[in-house]
Amino acid sequence: MHPDVAVLARYADGDPGLDEASVWSVESHLETCADCRARLAEHTPDDVHALLDLVTAGIDRGVTDGPAPVPRRRLSRRRFAVSLAPWLTMTGAVLGCAVLLHVLYPDLPSLVLLLAPVAPLPGVAVSWTRRTDPAWELVAGTPRAGLGLLLRRTAVVLAVVIPLLAVAGARTGAPLAVLLTPCLAFTAASIALGALIGVRRAATGLAAVWAAAVVAPSLATAQVPALLQPGGTAAWAAVAVLAAGFTVARADRFRRLTSGD
Repeated sequence: MHPDVAVLARYADGDPGLDEASVWSVESHLETCADCRARLAEHTPDDVHALLDLVTAGIDRGVTDGPAPVPRRRLSRRRFAVSLAPWLTMTGAVLGCAVLLHVLYPDLPSLVLLLAPVAPLPGVAVSWTRRTDPAWELVAGTPRAGLGLLLRRTAVVLAVVIPLLAVAGARTGAPLAVLLTPCLAFTAASIALGALIGVRRAATGLAAVWAAAVVAPSLATAQVPALLQPGGTAAWAAVAVLAAGFTVARADRFRRLTSGD
C-alpha cells in the first residue's frame, strides 16, 4: 500500500512531528517502489536537487578515479559484523562437558538439563549490541533494523544451539521437550526484557539469576528442580508465549540505537 501523499510531503520536508513508525514505513516502502520515489522527488526543493546532483557527480568521479574494488572474499569478511562463532563454540563445549560429567557422575543432576534454559543466551546477548558489532550505528539506523533483524540473528543462534541440545539430550536421556521449552522461554524472555533494559543486560541477568537460584542449589542438593520436570513443560510454553506477545507489543523499542546497550 502506497503512503499517503500528505505523509510523503511531510517526510520530504523533514517534519519533526512525523512519528517514527510512519518514517520507518515510508522508508521501507521507498526501497521497492519507484513510483513513490518519483513522487517524493516532486516534493524535494530545487536547492536539494542541486545538492544531490553535486553529490552524484562527486560519487561518479570517485568511482571512476578511485581504487579498484576489493575482492569479494575480503568484502564478505568485513560484512560479517557480528561474530557469533566464539560464543557458539563455547556453548557447544559447555554442553559437551555437561554430557561428560553426566557419564562420569550419573548420581548428580543432569547439567545438560540445568543448562538448557540458558544455553542460547550468550549468543543472544551478542546478537543485538553495539559492544560486539562494529557496524552497530549503521545497522541500527537502517529502515529494516529493529525486532525483525534481532529475531533473524536469534534464529541463527537457535539453529545451532537446538541441535546441540538434542544431541546432548539423547546422550543423557533427557526428554527433548523438557530441554527445548525452557530454552525457548528464556530466549523469548531475554528479548522481551531487552526491550526495557537492553538485550545484553537482559540475557546476562537472566543467566546469572538462573545459575544462582536453580543450578547451584540443584547441584548442592543433588535434586532436579520441579521447574525442569516433564510436568512443567506447559508452564514454560506459556512463559514463552507471554514473552513473545510482550515483545511484539514493544517492538518499537528495538528501532532505537539505545535498545541494544
